[in-house]
Amino acid sequence: MRDPRVPRDGVGAGPAADRFRTFRPLWGQVSAWFVWVVAAVGSVVVGLAANGPLGAAAVNKASFVAFALAVTWLLWRLGGVHAVPSPEGLRVRNLIRSRTLAWPEVVEVRMGPNDPWVRLDLADGGTIAVMGIQRADGERGMAEARRLRALVVSLGEAPDRT
Repeated sequence: MRDPRVPRDGVGAGPAADRFRTFRPLWGQVSAWFVWVVAAVGSVVVGLAANGPLGAAAVNKASFVAFALAVTWLLWRLGGVHAVPSPEGLRVRNLIRSRTLAWPEVVEVRMGPNDPWVRLDLADGGTIAVMGIQRADGERGMAEARRLRALVVSLGEAPDRT
């Protein structure tokens, strides 16, 4: 039987749980849901209710539904961007690609004044965006960037082998 005091993601309550809480954009999810309701639901309603000379054609109705499905997929991905920290590393899910990084792979956490989200400098010289931490969230986004930086500093150093 599952302990009701432990969240479904398996992380318990307290400072350790707070430290490894999933990074998710607040306004990214809200705007994705809002745009989905307007675009996808509106497209299906208009497509199925249209009965003019062009609206009655089955191919036109099908194109409205296909558009709604494409918008649904895109906004599902956009609303699902996040980053999941664990003691072993960071799993980043962006719009198209997901990637898992070990903490020593992350060299620096950056969010410049014109950056829409956090960028990680990697040990191999590359960079990766973390769309789960967004500037649009204001101070909350900046606090999340600081929390990620603290995780990188505390867990990112490779152990010395002497």
